[in-house]
Amino acid sequence: MSDHDHPPSSLAHQRFYQAEQEAGFVESHPRVSPQQQDPAYRLAFRDTDFLLRQELRPVRFQLELLKPEMLLDEAGIASTLVVYGSARIPAPEHAQDMLDQATTPQARAIAERLAAKARHYDEARRLARLAANANVIEKGKRHFVVCSGGGPSIMEAANRGASEGGGETIGLNITLRHEQEPNPFVTPHLSFQFHYFALRKMHFLLRARAVAVFPGGFGTFDEFFELLTLIQTGKMQPIPVLLFGGDYWDRVINFNAIAEEGLIGFADLDLFRRVETAEEAWQEIVDFYALETGD
Repeated sequence: MSDHDHPPSSLAHQRFYQAEQEAGFVESHPRVSPQQQDPAYRLAFRDTDFLLRQELRPVRFQLELLKPEMLLDEAGIASTLVVYGSARIPAPEHAQDMLDQATTPQARAIAERLAAKARHYDEARRLARLAANANVIEKGKRHFVVCSGGGPSIMEAANRGASEGGGETIGLNITLRHEQEPNPFVTPHLSFQFHYFALRKMHFLLRARAVAVFPGGFGTFDEFFELLTLIQTGKMQPIPVLLFGGDYWDRVINFNAIAEEGLIGFADLDLFRRVETAEEAWQEIVDFYALETGD
């Protein structure tokens, strides 16, 4: 029951106006005097210039932490299945266009490698659909809601699959100098935009109960290795970390060599599981949490 539902004589009736109401009072009156027209007179929370000052960075950190946290909680989302991966791998239906646009031998070779990875788009899409179809609900809260970075390629595939499975799906977008829009499959009221990478990465993992990692570049490496570090150091309890595309990862990272050099333990190689299909990945999640699948 809101405050508006209580008569003024009720003990439950709020005695102070809410900030939105107070702001309405101020903005409904013309600003005629020099004092009222000066920026110093603006309500602090309505003063964008003030909020964007360098000294207000801690406040902006708090806002980027609070806004998604509050809205996800209000949406009844208890946990997520996070999908990391490249923003460059094409959807299978666009792979040929990429090949056709390659004009040099080097560009053609790169395009061929990316086109060959289009299968990962399909796997991310199928995994997300499996999670959405499972519709895991506990105490009225939803689990394994699919969450991606909200952008193109593997991120789009994840949001697309969840949407096709009838589920809502989260996108955590980041502001970049070049235009970065959320893909069209993100549920609009679960589409968030971040200025700070650190806060975005925190929200990826606050609710994560499983993470699927597909081939990717610097951003994927950053997110993947930070996740492994959090689990390795005990800052985060273990969750299923599912590494897709063994041929790619074996080519770009020699995990065993890191252990052989003594810089990680051989047991740390068990922090993630290699998988190739959506079905393998979902089964890992089902087994880890002993989920009832209804089969």
